[in-house]
Amino acid sequence: MLELDLLLQAFVARCYDQLSPTDRTAFITLLDYPDALLFELLMGKSVTTDPEIARVIEQIRAAASC
Repeated sequence: MLELDLLLQAFVARCYDQLSPTDRTAFITLLDYPDALLFELLMGKSVTTDPEIARVIEQIRAAASC
């Protein structure tokens, strides 16, 4: 999905280096999610119960709104 590519590439370029090791692991796990689910999570249409994934999603959203 082009939207995901743009959003995630921008996040990696701006923020990935500042992530903690735990958040980096969660981010890599998030990348394994199916595109449709990943898009829903990032757009706030779905919610994860995994607190580490949720924290990274919030960081991605925050970076996108700058």
